[in-house]
Amino acid sequence: MTRRAMPTRRNHIDLPVLIGVLVLMVVSLAVVYSASSTWALEKFGESERLLGSHAIKVLAGFALIFVFMNIDYKSLRRFTKPALIIALVILAITLALGGEVKGAARWLRLGGFSFQPSEFAKYALIFHLAVLMAAKGEKVRDFKLGFLPMAIWIGAVTLLVLVQPNFSTGAMITVISFTMLYAGGAKISHMAGAIAAALPLLAIYMMSAEYRRVRILSFLSGHADQLGGASYQRWQGIIGFGSGGILGLGPGASRQRDFFLPESYGDFVFSIVGEEYGLIGTLFIMAIFLLIMLRGLKIAKHASDDFGRDLAIGITASIALFALVNAGVTLGILPTTGLPMPFISYGGSSIVFSSIAIGVLLNISSQTSMHPRSGKARETVPVEKQVPAVGSVY
Repeated sequence: MTRRAMPTRRNHIDLPVLIGVLVLMVVSLAVVYSASSTWALEKFGESERLLGSHAIKVLAGFALIFVFMNIDYKSLRRFTKPALIIALVILAITLALGGEVKGAARWLRLGGFSFQPSEFAKYALIFHLAVLMAAKGEKVRDFKLGFLPMAIWIGAVTLLVLVQPNFSTGAMITVISFTMLYAGGAKISHMAGAIAAALPLLAIYMMSAEYRRVRILSFLSGHADQLGGASYQRWQGIIGFGSGGILGLGPGASRQRDFFLPESYGDFVFSIVGEEYGLIGTLFIMAIFLLIMLRGLKIAKHASDDFGRDLAIGITASIALFALVNAGVTLGILPTTGLPMPFISYGGSSIVFSSIAIGVLLNISSQTSMHPRSGKARETVPVEKQVPAVGSVY
């Protein structure tokens, strides 16, 4: 059933979400410095080199959170389709002109700056799906009018990310999108049919590159020394957790950062948390992500309109699932992927776009009845009378 828009009322934002994210970003400064200091000293002659770069991105993240939590999320509806089209164009450009890292064209460099377009595309898709689902209402259950148009957008973004190649991000974009569709009332049979149709193509894709085959077989074998050391990074991450024990070795005392653990400040930074801060530290980090997830779902439940509800679910799912999968990879539970730990891993694209998303989530929370202010509410146009200003509903 379509939810009518409540009167616009700027209440207090959800402080647990804000505080939780800020804590993660502050913790990341200490962890990234420790994880990167040895490598930075060897490469640049300065142990603080990556810390300075990361600190700038964290400060930018702080600013973006506070900017976007003061922008009415409903005003973003008209920009979602153009943003998604731009994201698709940038992904295509990246394939042709992007910088290649480890055999994958995932980065686009503009002057002295570089960013990962898949991060922008992920959130552009989340925002536009929220607009489409809110506009379609009960028609989301109709295959032709509801599911198919959204599946085309999802497929277009996923395909361009997969051919970079970036299987892990492409798969996560699909999972997050289908999570939104399920929560929005789409038929399970439609989603299951789409997955079944994609499985043969996925199998061909997975077996089309030697490194993907080796990585999967290495994970399934469970041995550290087989198949040319493909599981080396995963096992070094596990060693880091094992070394940390319950209380950890202490801040700055990591041994895995000394060229044992590749990407120790990036995708595997959670292993450094486990090594230096132990089980207590890792549980603390995951407890914050759990708090963000629970508060995000509560914000979605109390959102003033369908767009806010669907958008809150998408943002929450993105942050929570990326954190869960990254933790699973570093613990050796899942195959090695290239997914960052939100707000913790080194890297500007993830921090910047995730901060924008959290700012929007906080704005949604400020228009719920969760944290009321005193004063009279201002009436707005009901959501069913709101028409996207740009393009068609698709």
